[in-house]
Amino acid sequence: MLLYLTIGSNDIARSGRFYDPVLETLGISRFKTLDHEIGYGAAGEGGLRTWVATPYDKKPATVGNGSMLAFTAPNRAAVDQFHASSLANGGSDEGKPGLRPYGDNFYACYVRDPDGNKLSAVCRTAE
Repeated sequence: MLLYLTIGSNDIARSGRFYDPVLETLGISRFKTLDHEIGYGAAGEGGLRTWVATPYDKKPATVGNGSMLAFTAPNRAAVDQFHASSLANGGSDEGKPGLRPYGDNFYACYVRDPDGNKLSAVCRTAE
């Protein structure tokens, strides 16, 4: 399965100001900070990590058309908080929180980070 995901950024400091509060709404926090990348993961979790990094080839980070990272939210309130925090910290709306037709109780929101990367938070329970 997946070991980690990487999101491209042209401004790591700006990305940290966005991702720190946004991912905290889902219980995900920063565990690593370097000049060219920052790493995020859930406390005590040895699984999937998310990295925000400047591209290795030193060219500008660009957005993948059709690419999106979807984070698991523990409840619908966390999806709402993820969306609100994204907008409050420089992100843009791509779809307000609500039920989607992708399965029973598929409650999600969609945003873009300051670099234009598309993100989602999804809760698949009735609460």
